[in-house]
Amino acid sequence: MFETLREQPADALLSLIKAFRSDERPGKIDLGVGVYRDATGRTPIMRAVKQAEKILFDTQESKSYLGPEGDLAYVELLKPYVFGAGQSFGARLTGIQTPGGSGALRLGAELIRVASPGARIFLGTPTWPNHAPILSAAGLPIERYPYIDLATQTIDFAAVRTALAGAQAGDVALLHGCCHNPAGLDFSLDQWREIAAILAERKIVPFIDLAYQGLGDGLEEDAAPMRLILAAVDEALIAYSCDKNFGLYRDRVGALYVVGRDEAQAKAAASNFTMLGRVAWSMPPDHGAALVRIILESPELTKVWRAELDEMRGRINANRAALAAAHPKLAFVAKERGLFSNLYMTKAQASAIREKHAIYLPDSGRINLAGMQPGDAPKIVAALVAEGAL
Repeated sequence: MFETLREQPADALLSLIKAFRSDERPGKIDLGVGVYRDATGRTPIMRAVKQAEKILFDTQESKSYLGPEGDLAYVELLKPYVFGAGQSFGARLTGIQTPGGSGALRLGAELIRVASPGARIFLGTPTWPNHAPILSAAGLPIERYPYIDLATQTIDFAAVRTALAGAQAGDVALLHGCCHNPAGLDFSLDQWREIAAILAERKIVPFIDLAYQGLGDGLEEDAAPMRLILAAVDEALIAYSCDKNFGLYRDRVGALYVVGRDEAQAKAAASNFTMLGRVAWSMPPDHGAALVRIILESPELTKVWRAELDEMRGRINANRAALAAAHPKLAFVAKERGLFSNLYMTKAQASAIREKHAIYLPDSGRINLAGMQPGDAPKIVAALVAEGAL
C-alpha cells in the first residue's frame, strides 16, 4: 500500500522553528511562529488559566466522555462575548465544542458540503495558509480573489465587490472576523456594512473565522464587524478559537456556531454537525474547554483574564508602534491589528534577512509582532533596508 506514497515537503513554519533553535548567533529575533510571546520571549500560561487548573484539579471527579457535543456550558458561556450580551438569536443559534479553531473550520466545511454540495467558497487572498487545505479536504470548490495588495498595504475593496457579485445564492464567503492573518488589515466598519448588504442581497452565507478576538482593539470592538454581518443575514457559520485569547494553543479549544433562519433549521444543523464531529474525532478534548468554562463562570477569574488580555493587546500594539516609528515606509504597521503584518518582499529577500541578519520570518514576509521587543525595531529596519525589502 505505502509504496505509492511520496514524501511530502516539510512544513515551512516547522522548519523555521528548527532553524531558529539551532542558530547560535546572539540577538537573533523570531518573527515567524504565530503565537503570542511576552517580553521575555516566552508564550506564558495565563494567570487565570493557572488558577482555573488548580480548581479543576481539586473538583474534577471523572475523566469519562462528555459526549460528542463536548462541554456545552463552555459553548454557552462564550456566547455573550462572541455575539453580545443582548444577542437576540435565541433558538436560532446553536453551537458545539471543537478541537481548536481549525476543527471548527473543518466541521463547518463538512456541514456546508452535506447541506449544499454545490456551494462554492469565496476566499480572499492572502489568507491563513491552512484555510484552503481545510476547505479542499472537505471537498468544497474554492473561488479565490485578491483581498489585499501587499505592495501598497491596502485592501482591494473593488476586487472584493467584484468577487462577491459573482457569487450565487447559497455560495459561502469565508471572512476573517478581526486581526487578519497574515496581513493584519481588516475592513473598515463602513466596508463591513457594505459587505453585509451584499451578502444579504445575494443570499451568500458568511463563514466567519473569529480566531483572535480581544487581541485587536478589545473584545467588543473585535466582535463588532461580525455582529454587523449577523444582523443582516438569515444564516451564518462562525468558527471560534480560544487558543489565542486564552493562550491555550496546545489544548486545542474551539467552537463552531451556526445561525439558522429559525429554530428548526438550527436543530437540524446541530444534529448534523454532531454526527459529523462524531465521525471526525468522536469526542472533543475536555481540559482546555473546562478551563475556559471555569474562568467564565467566575467573575473574579474573568476579571483576571480580561486584564491579562488587555496586557497582551497592549504589548502587541506597542511593538507595532515601535516598528512603525522606526521607518516612514512602515507607518502602516501601526494601523493594522492582531499578531501579524505581511511585509512585501521576495523569497530571496526573506532568506537573506534570515541568513545574514538572524531575523527569522517565513518566505511570505509575514511577521509576528509579538515575537519582537520595541528595542528590536532599528535592527529589523536595518535588515529590511540592507536587503532591499524597504
